[in-house]
Amino acid sequence: MLDNLEFNNWCRQQDLSQAGEAIIEEIRSSNPSRRVTGARKNVCGSYPSRKMGCTIQFESHHNELARIYELEHDPCVLEYYDQPPAIELVYQSKSGRKNRHQYTPDFFIIRTDSAFWEECKTELELNKLNELNPNRYCKNSDGKWHCPPGEEYAHGHGHGLDFHVWSDALINWNFQQNLIWLLDYFGYSSEIIDETEQSLIVNTVNNHLGITLTELLQNEEINPDVLYWLIATDKLYVELNKVKLSQPETVFVFINQDVALSYEHLNSIESTTQTSNQILLQIAVGTNISWDGESWEIVNTGTTATGLLRADGKLIELPNLAFTALIDTGKIVGDKTTQTSNIKAAAAEIIKHATCEDIIEANRRYNLIQPYLGDALRAYPSSTIRRWRTQYQKALLIYGQGYLGLLPKHNNKGNRTPKIDSQTQEFMLDFIKEHYETPKQRRKLRVYESFVLACQTHDPPFKPPSRITFCQVIKQRSGHHQTRKRLGNRAAISEEPFYWELKQTTPRHGSRPFEIVHIDHTQIDIELVSSLESLTNCHIATNNSIHHNLGRPWATFMVDAYSRRILSVYLTFDEPSYRDCMMVIRICVARFGRFPQNIVVDNGKEFHSHYFEQLLASYTCTLKYRPPVHARFGSIVERLFGTANTQFIHELQGNTQIKRLHRKVTKSVSPERLAIWTLEELYSAFCEWAYSVYDQRLHPALGTSPCDAFVTGLATGGSRLHRRVAYDELFQILTLPAPDQRKRKVQPGKGVKIHNIYYWADVFRDPEIEKSMLWVRYDPWNAGIAYALAQGQWVKCISSYYQYFQGRSEKEIRLASAELNQRQRNYGRKLTINDRELVEFLNSKFAQEGAILKQRLRDTEHDKVHKIIQNNLIPEPKLNLAEFAAEENNDCPGDDSTNEGKNCETISNLTAYITEPLEYYGEF
Repeated sequence: MLDNLEFNNWCRQQDLSQAGEAIIEEIRSSNPSRRVTGARKNVCGSYPSRKMGCTIQFESHHNELARIYELEHDPCVLEYYDQPPAIELVYQSKSGRKNRHQYTPDFFIIRTDSAFWEECKTELELNKLNELNPNRYCKNSDGKWHCPPGEEYAHGHGHGLDFHVWSDALINWNFQQNLIWLLDYFGYSSEIIDETEQSLIVNTVNNHLGITLTELLQNEEINPDVLYWLIATDKLYVELNKVKLSQPETVFVFINQDVALSYEHLNSIESTTQTSNQILLQIAVGTNISWDGESWEIVNTGTTATGLLRADGKLIELPNLAFTALIDTGKIVGDKTTQTSNIKAAAAEIIKHATCEDIIEANRRYNLIQPYLGDALRAYPSSTIRRWRTQYQKALLIYGQGYLGLLPKHNNKGNRTPKIDSQTQEFMLDFIKEHYETPKQRRKLRVYESFVLACQTHDPPFKPPSRITFCQVIKQRSGHHQTRKRLGNRAAISEEPFYWELKQTTPRHGSRPFEIVHIDHTQIDIELVSSLESLTNCHIATNNSIHHNLGRPWATFMVDAYSRRILSVYLTFDEPSYRDCMMVIRICVARFGRFPQNIVVDNGKEFHSHYFEQLLASYTCTLKYRPPVHARFGSIVERLFGTANTQFIHELQGNTQIKRLHRKVTKSVSPERLAIWTLEELYSAFCEWAYSVYDQRLHPALGTSPCDAFVTGLATGGSRLHRRVAYDELFQILTLPAPDQRKRKVQPGKGVKIHNIYYWADVFRDPEIEKSMLWVRYDPWNAGIAYALAQGQWVKCISSYYQYFQGRSEKEIRLASAELNQRQRNYGRKLTINDRELVEFLNSKFAQEGAILKQRLRDTEHDKVHKIIQNNLIPEPKLNLAEFAAEENNDCPGDDSTNEGKNCETISNLTAYITEPLEYYGEF
């Protein structure tokens, strides 16, 4: 971004007016004017821009996001802002009425030589808008789209700015895919690259002209990460606009662009020579050629001349040099008697509409007429054979293939003219639209009765068709459009036609592991109980019942879209929240040491939390939201829910399959009565299934196991060690939430107050810190501790009643606070609660019953799951990757380290976050 001095110098270079400079300053100092939301088919989200140091919103990942990638890597773009303040558009509508309204463009862009607003639209949208109102969007003779009212606003009042319209027709999707592929390598210095490995790759490319990316990756001495870094930094040349790095067998790697051009020229010369040689080699006696529209036959091929015989008997000789020159210039070509394009199309159409039964019948007919096709005398054929033979000979004459004449034409038989006149048919269609395809959801019979009456009362009267014909017409119109009119948009989603992407964009599931990752929740089909240990810890008598039923758990999955591998799974009794999102990300980082490049989620409230968006922006991860109620956009993880239930959960005792038969559930087969699994036991077994069994099974969509697809993808896409994330205390703090307002005042002698509990740290004794506002975070699973940002570092704070709050969750504290508030209201007391009152209530008999007791039992089970995660009892992925094993050797160096900070850039990049917490749309 530009600082104030650079911005002022840029304004003077552009000779901007004061009004134009004021507009740009307002845009630069303002937050986005609105929060983008996804429509029925839009995938919206936010992109963490390195250039701008903040998150940039997009409304479509196939339009605005593609434009963001180009702006991000265009050296001429200095700054760009999403959703700038609205501008006023004034234009004349198609009817002649004057329109005046406020309008928010997608971007405001500052380049080295200009500044302008920009609106991003698809080519289809622009064509539709042009038809509706050509005065707002139009395409000029230069072939570019323009917005005249936007340009008038930008040029008017002495602004000196401009307004551009950007169409998705300008997107080069090969370049887009390559940008996404190389995204992890942009912005990293050469200090993380080994010079020996770099020299090896450069020398290999230099010594092997036109070497492919596949050949380089097959060399065990070459590090794929170094190779991709050299391409990203232009130290090696690849035609990124024409080829895809995800298809390495088609990618040629060169030292620079000049060498690539010379290789292309040499290739074209060789192909031309090869073609000429192939033509010369085909020259032989008896070959027919065409010369100037006349047919000739080669009758002699001598050492100095070639003899040609024309159809009328004329014989000539041509010197071989002249004969070769005529061939090279295309004046002499092979004389091939081929059918015309129309005849070929007609023959192909006949074959296309032939059914299997038609082909079987044609084969039978051919076998019967075959004895009568030759010149040998046969017995006189029957009339049927003669008819088939005539059809065969006629097709042979017309199409050159007599077999086509033997295909039966049953589909053309019969009287196919409609029995209903056109006026009655049109009246029937209109009646169905107005009376059946409505939210009333009338039955077909009732609509038909009304239709008969309407036909009788019409002037002139119509003869109504039969009820069967009427219902057939309704059935022919069934589908997405009809269901949407009768039942609404949501009911019609399942009947939407499958969308085929006719033009290639970015792959839906990515091109490598960790490029696209899905996160979602589901309530799994099993009832769980508390363990005996949990009952003892909660001081619950076990004389009557050993177990307490705790209900069905929720599972949160984090799945890699490319390999379908389950990166992490988490079980909890709590409904989906930001806590589950943070936990699956923690587990993924603990297992693989990597953060995804893109995370796709639905529109759940937990995914719109500030903490979730903030964490993803901190690690430069793009967040994408699936369109509302469109589950097919998350088919990867949605399908996994069913797989987990059918392959694993439904094999366990206490599963809830029988509850689908509501009236047949008796006490003896009730899942609540049969439940024996605890959360700890189920989580351990679930991890074993997810990380070992499912991971090694053949996936039908891949043709291989998720583990093998993951390993293969890493070998092609690179391990990207410089993107590793250390699972340390800093990372765990960044995954913790903050309370409302995110800051708390340090009270002298008491500390900071979070959720009615005071937390203290020795650093609070500093007079400069007392009474100051500090950024704070709390542990949602342990109310005994919290963290505060003091003197540039996060410090651990202990609760004043640590022995009572330790291990108690945020949810239990909120339940207790709500109960205390209700009791105080009942007695007309003050509503402010302190930590001592909370402790007394949690130790009282009132906390040993109802929702608080159940939550306490659930939290006790959660603690056991967290211990499994913290103690690394999750089965390690069965994957032999040397780079993942090098984690201990690549830790951030101390003062006496000689590693010069390798692989620590991810940690160092968070220094700004440590000193100043990241704001959504804020700096990071």
